[in-house]
Amino acid sequence: MRALPAFLLALITAAATAGENPWGQVRDPHEGTPEVIGGYTAGCLAGAGRLDLEGPGFQVMRPSRNRYYGHPRLVAFVEHLGHQALERGWGRVLVGDMAQPRGGPTDFGHRSHQSGLDVDIWFRLLPPGAPALPRSDADEAPMNPVVRAEVGRLDPTRWSPRFGALVRAAASAEEVERIFVHPVIKRELCRASGGDRTWLRKVRPYWGHDSHFHVRLSCPPDSPRCAPQDPVPPGDGCDQDLDRWIEDLRIAASRPAPRPPPPARPPLPAACTGVLPGSRG
Repeated sequence: MRALPAFLLALITAAATAGENPWGQVRDPHEGTPEVIGGYTAGCLAGAGRLDLEGPGFQVMRPSRNRYYGHPRLVAFVEHLGHQALERGWGRVLVGDMAQPRGGPTDFGHRSHQSGLDVDIWFRLLPPGAPALPRSDADEAPMNPVVRAEVGRLDPTRWSPRFGALVRAAASAEEVERIFVHPVIKRELCRASGGDRTWLRKVRPYWGHDSHFHVRLSCPPDSPRCAPQDPVPPGDGCDQDLDRWIEDLRIAASRPAPRPPPPARPPLPAACTGVLPGSRG
């Protein structure tokens, strides 16, 4: 893969920052060997795999966004999670955003999901044996929160223990680096975990994530230019810091304030200039 001049990288990064994002306009993956380049919030993806819009135990939501691509390891992970849900009678997994065909920054919705190693899984399961949703419903169905942030509690009308089992199954996969959930959901997982708590270390509380959980895989062996995240801290994370975080979020939900403007995007690795041009089809 031959890199283009450095000035093109600057143009690409500037365009994405200004809202004229070429990464969101590409419809097909880059040809060649799969490789993750850069990090989760500043990276791209060569040789992406494409997840089927529906398969055994799963269905892609918001397919019109064209964000159902990832490193082949991520595609295999989602397919395996769907099989687990099917075999264990949990229902059909609803898959949110993965990455764009060549990764890179998105026009809206995420600062991460750039390197083909992130996927959002909805806190909603279609009933066992139910058919997949029609395409129009998959594009328009609401993603409802399962947390009542203003009181710092789960919504009992929307939360299901099956969601906790699904998070646990995902966190138990060796290739998963960490999972982001709302702090209230983390507290519930801590409460219901039982004897084996090792998997909880990967489940990290984070802002938002009250209607889905965000799975992040570690850098795959075939991608030496992948930038890893710092290691997950020791311990299961079920401590007083979690309670303080929940209280802070409860107060913030009861006293909403204007959101500050997002920070400027970090520059992409120079190697990403060779991923954007050209098209498979």
